[in-house]
Amino acid sequence: MKTDFGYLTYCSNIHAGESWPDHFAALRKFIPSVKEKCSPDQPFGIGLRLSNEASIDLAKEASMAEFKDWLTTTDSYVFTMNGFPYGGFHNTRVKEQVHAPDWTTTDRLSYTIRMFDILSQLLPEGMEGGISTSPLTYRYWHKPKDLENIFEATTLKMIEVAKHLKRLHDTTGQLLHLDIEPEPDGLLESGPEFIDWYEAYLLPLGTSELQKAFSISAAEAEATIKRHVQLCYDVCHFAVGYENHQEVVNKLKSSGIKTGKIQISAALKAPMASGKARNPVIAAFKGFNESTYLHQVVARTQSDGFNRYPDLPEALADADNQDIKEWRSHFHVPLFVEDYGVLKSTQEDIVKVLDLQKAKPFTNHLEIETYTWEVLPEGLKLAIDESIVREMNWVTDQLNTEFD
Repeated sequence: MKTDFGYLTYCSNIHAGESWPDHFAALRKFIPSVKEKCSPDQPFGIGLRLSNEASIDLAKEASMAEFKDWLTTTDSYVFTMNGFPYGGFHNTRVKEQVHAPDWTTTDRLSYTIRMFDILSQLLPEGMEGGISTSPLTYRYWHKPKDLENIFEATTLKMIEVAKHLKRLHDTTGQLLHLDIEPEPDGLLESGPEFIDWYEAYLLPLGTSELQKAFSISAAEAEATIKRHVQLCYDVCHFAVGYENHQEVVNKLKSSGIKTGKIQISAALKAPMASGKARNPVIAAFKGFNESTYLHQVVARTQSDGFNRYPDLPEALADADNQDIKEWRSHFHVPLFVEDYGVLKSTQEDIVKVLDLQKAKPFTNHLEIETYTWEVLPEGLKLAIDESIVREMNWVTDQLNTEFD
């Protein structure tokens, strides 16, 4: 739905199911009731997640026609999509396989281009559209000596997407952008790493490739890259990395790099007291140790350095390390809850990012992404539609709150 600070929606990766019939059934079940409560008098925007399997089916003429008719009937539209999870995302062990296939593969490239062709058909006239994607690959799949080649190979695949988006822009006038989503232990895991990659790999390689493909100037090629490859600012991911949001936004602006969307999400955090006083914190984190998703932990040391753990079990195995003074864990928790007893959420980071957006908007797309309702500890699980509405209302309240 449209707000004064961008189009707001929630990501449908919250819903289980990998086939298009499953995806569509969930949308038909939940979107009308959410729209009625959150956007009764204006069209409701959808943040659509499609698995590879579902994208193949929706690309078929009959499926697309049926979906378009439903969107019209429900006064809904699609403006952003989640192209990060390629395969199963619920009721299965996802963990690091959320990155598979990665950007070294033609499978990831073909899937992403198919998704953009779908979005091009669904996007309302005059509106820009974006698709978020993985941060190149999962860091631990590659040896350090191979990373230079991996950076180049993955970047060249993304440049192929940029070429496709330029062709769509030239023929339809639509502005579509690929939104890279840094994540802990992704090959790109922070704002600075994203910007460094953008300037060291994407712009040099992309400018050269687009000049050759379209016979355009270097300046036009660079502008094309910046138009079609942007950042997905996942607040949870950046909070886990202890990032300074103002500094990241300032650096993006000074570099001329755009943000395709803000993914509004919260992580878990807690100070780690010394000795036995930290035992309640350890016990509380154990309650969030589940087997479906990665819950990377970034721990801050007494000297303000960082220890990184690929998942909660590895962090819990080192929980008695007295050099650690704080843990932050990549576990998407409800936006509207800040206090979990001895654990807290990084809700404050969301407020800071939304305040930056209110002060000087740096994106047009706002997408809530809390996908963990099924794996939350008992007592935190709520009805999905109730949870969606509460999160939408919480964000709307934040956008409507004056700040200093």
